[in-house]
Parts: sequence; structure tokens; C-alpha cells
Amino acid sequence: MEGMAIRLTGLRKTYGRTEAVAGVDLEIADGEFFSMLGPSGSGKTTVLRMIAGFEAPSAGTVELAGRDVTRLAPFERDVHTVFQDYALFPHMTVEQNVAYGLKVRGVARAERLVRARAALARVGLDGLGRRRPAELSGGQRQRVALARALVGRPRVLLLDEPLGALDLKLRERMQVELKEIQREVGITFVFVTHDQEEALTMSDRIAVFHQGRIEQVATPAEIYERPGTPFVAGFVGTSNLLSGDTARRLLGSPGTYSIRPEKIRVLTDPRAPGEPGLATAAGTVAEVVYLGDSTRFLVDLDAGGRLTALQQNLETSSADLAAFRGARVGLGWQPHHAVRVPDNA
Repeated sequence: MEGMAIRLTGLRKTYGRTEAVAGVDLEIADGEFFSMLGPSGSGKTTVLRMIAGFEAPSAGTVELAGRDVTRLAPFERDVHTVFQDYALFPHMTVEQNVAYGLKVRGVARAERLVRARAALARVGLDGLGRRRPAELSGGQRQRVALARALVGRPRVLLLDEPLGALDLKLRERMQVELKEIQREVGITFVFVTHDQEEALTMSDRIAVFHQGRIEQVATPAEIYERPGTPFVAGFVGTSNLLSGDTARRLLGSPGTYSIRPEKIRVLTDPRAPGEPGLATAAGTVAEVVYLGDSTRFLVDLDAGGRLTALQQNLETSSADLAAFRGARVGLGWQPHHAVRVPDNA
């Protein structure tokens, strides 16, 4: 189908009695930055490997641009994979690493050189082509691996936790740069990660995996603001889940509800009514966690259960906040920020 880069239908993978992927149906559009997010063992990397051709499905089909490639070898598919360890040849220069795939495909030397240098320029590595991988930083090696993947002009680029080995600051910078590169080249990126913030930062859409199945596919805002299952609510970011008698007392109806901590205000007077229309609950502060730019309050509710509230530190310090521990407080939130989560999804 035109406009569709990847279609997975009934995809399963079993290892003996273990079902690593338990029936995945998924469509990814041309030019999309699509992330597969989930904890270790959720099946996301196995799905990526089946798209790449490194694993054969036990059942189901893999289509790339409308073509069934389920039984084709990796080199017969118009995809390239970037791994966390980069898999660069240490004895080759950066330029030779980037051009290697073109050499294997029989591209003339002059064209290989032009395309390799253009790919290096695209990832910000102008002038480093003659260096060896050992002479580069972790971030630079990651860019070389990306340039090597892009130089072959694949229809789909698969990225298996490519930023996992980088330190926090570099990882955050590379998240932004990867998204900019993807927009520039316009090809489909399929990105596997266990890092929720990474997926929210970079993606057009996200598939959240759990126990070999997809729990929800949606935009980052939809995943975060309207989680489709209790697992998604708990895994993507920090969420408060209210259910049972607590939900009935505080929200007026049974079911499971998600309230994000940043939506909850801490009211120093537990008896204060707050703003008109504000839902409120009273409780005792069990713990205060100072995070620098914000503070996390863990509040044991009189109605039962515990809520976490996140407050920006606009004028307060850690010393001021320590006094809250054990204090009686009120919590307030807009009623529409308590989102009903389907229990049986």
C-alpha cells in the first residue's frame, strides 16, 4: 500500500514454550518517527529484529512498502539497523566505515567517497573522515553509525536503543539531533527504547509493549494524557491510579482513574476549599523528595491510598520543603485531569 512503510499482521515469535511476541498488528507510515517502548522482555526488540530479518516469525507476516518480506534475508530488505554498540570496524577510518556498505554493493569508489562525505556532513562530522573509531567520543561514534545507515538511502531505518550507552547530557542532545536528522532525510525511523522520556521527546507515534503485546498505539500527548490501560498509565511517566472505594469517595464513581502528579496542587490548609470547581482531598505528607527544579510530595489520603503531587520550586528551597514532612495538607486538581482508564483493555 502506497504511503505505508511497514505493516505487521498477526506477528508471533515463540522460543520453546515462551511466547516473546504474542500477536502484533501494526502499521507505520512513510516518513514517520515511530517508537516501540516497553520494559525489558516486553517483545519490542524481537519485533524490530523480525522487521530487519534477523529473526523469523513463528507466525504472521512482515510487509515493507506493500511487499511481503517475511521470508527474505536482511540484505534483501530495504532497511538498515543501528545498534547500541554501533558495530564499527576499528581498523577502518570513519570514511571507510560509512562507505563499506556501498563498496559491498559495487558502487564505484568516486561515488562512494562523495556519498560517504555527504552522509558525514549530514550528521555533523565534517572533517573527521580520516579518524579511526577509537579516536572519537561516544556521541561521535553514534553519529558515524547513523551516517553509515543513511548513506545507503534505505526506506526504513531501525534503531535498537542506539543512545543507551551515552551519558545523560549527551543522550538528551542526541535525542533532539536524531529527530532533526529524521525530519531532514524524510525516511521512516523505527526506534526501540525502554526510556519513556526518550520516546515522548522524539516520536510522532508510540507503541507501548507489555508481555509480548501492544497495549496502546498513539501520539506522545495521547499516550501521556489519555493512557489506554493501567499499565500504560503506570509505565509512561509517573501517574497516580485511583480505583475502588478511594475513586468512589474522591471522584464520585467507581473505576480506575489516572491523575498525573504535575496536575495536582498542594494546598497548605487541608480545610481550604480551593478554587471553585476544584476537586480536593485531604491527607498527610508521608515524604518530600527535593528534585532541584521541583519537589515531589507523597501524600497518604484520608480517603485511602496515596497520591503523588509535583510542585515547581519557584520560590522555595529544600530547607523550606523539609517542614512539610508529616504535615496535614490538601490536594486539589481539575476534575477533567482525572482520566478514566479502561480496566479490561
